[in-house]
Amino acid sequence: MNQYFDNVNLPSNIREYETNFLGNIFKFKVDNGVFSKDKLDYGTRVLLLNLPISKMHGNVLDLGCGYGVVSIILSKLINASFDAVDVNRRALHLTEMNIKLNKTGGINCFESNAYDALDKNKLYDYIVTNPPIRAGKDIVYRFLREAKEHMKPTGELYFVMRKDHGAKTAIKDIGDLYKTEIIAKEKGFFVIKCFFD
Repeated sequence: MNQYFDNVNLPSNIREYETNFLGNIFKFKVDNGVFSKDKLDYGTRVLLLNLPISKMHGNVLDLGCGYGVVSIILSKLINASFDAVDVNRRALHLTEMNIKLNKTGGINCFESNAYDALDKNKLYDYIVTNPPIRAGKDIVYRFLREAKEHMKPTGELYFVMRKDHGAKTAIKDIGDLYKTEIIAKEKGFFVIKCFFD
């Protein structure tokens, strides 16, 4: 659970890794107390590879951004405005460092417990998340269910979840709010698209 909350007492050990995504090289500074601190998380990679990059635009929310992987990679590939939010201040500090390191623009990074600090009048074209499974079902379901209040009528929510972490149950449990579609399955990871009628 440590990576999902602000751990000021956890010793810092900032290091850097490099990853290739669709022929683009990215560098990420990471630290103790953040999710996937050694490499680009496989589930996040699968999620990114299955987003509708060719049509994405407008306002994009990177929910539970960690050290900024989703918004930084997408900002190099699409013309959009990004809000990257997390509850972990150490992760947000790393996101700010990684925005500079990768020379990316258009990313507004700020602290928010799920949707709490978002502008209530701003609606998103896309919400993208690899929800924090270890933080518990209540938090994960809050990520998924409350997205509807922050999406445009034409907006889309994309999330990745392992089959053995309850992906099929989650799809069923949010079926009262959205139409859902499994757009990819890879090594136990499901990428799910949620949208309105």
